[in-house]
Amino acid sequence: MKIISPSFEIIDFTENALEKIERAGRNCYLSEPQGDAEGFVSRLIKSGHETPLEVAHASIRMICDRGVMAEITRHRLCSFSIQSTRYVNYSKEKFRGEISVVKPLFWEENSVRYELWKAHCESSEFAYMSLIEFGATAQEARSVLPTSTATNIIMTANFREFRHIFDLRCSPKSHPQMVEILTQVRDQFISRWPILFNKNGNK
Repeated sequence: MKIISPSFEIIDFTENALEKIERAGRNCYLSEPQGDAEGFVSRLIKSGHETPLEVAHASIRMICDRGVMAEITRHRLCSFSIQSTRYVNYSKEKFRGEISVVKPLFWEENSVRYELWKAHCESSEFAYMSLIEFGATAQEARSVLPTSTATNIIMTANFREFRHIFDLRCSPKSHPQMVEILTQVRDQFISRWPILFNKNGNK
């Protein structure tokens, strides 16, 4: 069994996003670009006029556990391509005959809770591999996989939806493992597009 940390990468995004958002926003007012896309987009966000942000998008590849996956896929305005446990057979050579699980950030390694979690995941892996050995299909054997099973997701959304997701999922009220990965994604978005992903539309 392999224990991993959650991770992500931005794999695609709208080029010249600010200029495209400015163009969409100015169309609402029939005004021409003034060479200050940052200032205009900042004013849009501060005024609450976020519809033009929908013309820009990004795609991320994220590795998380299946609990986080179940929550993030509730966002209806996103597109998701998700690693399937129906068709992926972890007993195969390319998976080295083991499952990968995402380490829970809320338990210290070697603590009683962590060791109980680890033992359960190892037991689930053993049951899964045994079921496969006794002729079960991957979609049948997956019923014993733990919620911690690592899942590979490609997620695409427009920038307005990403702002909404960050507001909800980076909140202390969200699940700790959701906060762990989505905060990393948000911070990378802020680094690339500060005007768009700082809450106030500032750099």
